[in-house]
Amino acid sequence: MSGLGNFETGMLSYIGLFIGALLIYEGLWQLLSRAEAHAATRNRRMRMIAAGASAEEVLAVLKPDAPGWWLGGLPYLGRLPQDMRQAGLSSDPTLSALICGLGACATALAASLYLSIPAAASIAFALWVALPLLLLRRARGQRFDAFSRQLPDALDLMARGLRVGHPLNATIASVAEEMADPIASEFGIAVDQIAYGDTLVDAMADLSQRIPNEDMRYLSSSISIQHATGGDLARMLETLSRVIRARMALRRKVHAISAEGRLSAIFLTCIPFVMMGMVTILSPTYYGDVMGDPAFKPGAAIVFGLIALNAVVLRRLVNFRI
Repeated sequence: MSGLGNFETGMLSYIGLFIGALLIYEGLWQLLSRAEAHAATRNRRMRMIAAGASAEEVLAVLKPDAPGWWLGGLPYLGRLPQDMRQAGLSSDPTLSALICGLGACATALAASLYLSIPAAASIAFALWVALPLLLLRRARGQRFDAFSRQLPDALDLMARGLRVGHPLNATIASVAEEMADPIASEFGIAVDQIAYGDTLVDAMADLSQRIPNEDMRYLSSSISIQHATGGDLARMLETLSRVIRARMALRRKVHAISAEGRLSAIFLTCIPFVMMGMVTILSPTYYGDVMGDPAFKPGAAIVFGLIALNAVVLRRLVNFRI
């Protein structure tokens, strides 16, 4: 019974440590993420202009430069300024990296009181490096998806403006003024670039680089071709809008058809961990009695490797790119 009590005490300590670190991280993330609430037709750029900010200040906030970043040579972390801009976060990348580093050191020191140094370092790395990068990539992907969903409506708005005789610059400005973020802010940056003297082609090319979207590259190429050779740009925009909507409908259809396979992949990946956790709770000695065996660690590594391989294979089978 004493062994079971020690096991429960240790588990409660680990859970408490994890919850404390998670609460600290969540508080810092909310502090740095600068979440904004806005109406459907308002965006950050328009609010700054309404507050009296100059065009240079608006562009400096929405399109900051980070030349020579001190972590630029590291994998994943080297793209942190670009990823934060693409995710819509205006926090300082250097400050965010320093806070995560300090949090990782503090978490590792606190966890080392209960765990071995490698285990404490692993927990700190997972909470303060891997998890923030994962959430950042997720926010970045969600912003790209929102932009893609808004793009057909923006193209229709531009096409209608061109049909009634408005110049292309005015139709781009109407997208920035009348639509919501993220497409409003991105088109607003293009409008500011044109106001500063950049050509329309260069501004749209920069937009297609900030938003690495295939449809956005098509729009940039269409405007570049029309600018060089002329043509019915309104018709091109309407055609592109129809193609984007058809592709989105096909994606949703494939997503619905593959739902059963994706759910099966999740169950098959999670079941081994659920069973291991239940066995450990119901019979702590089931694995505890064999942990000292020399073959336990190689066998466990093989099992976890096969589970990871199973997850990768199942994901490839149900993940379709359209």
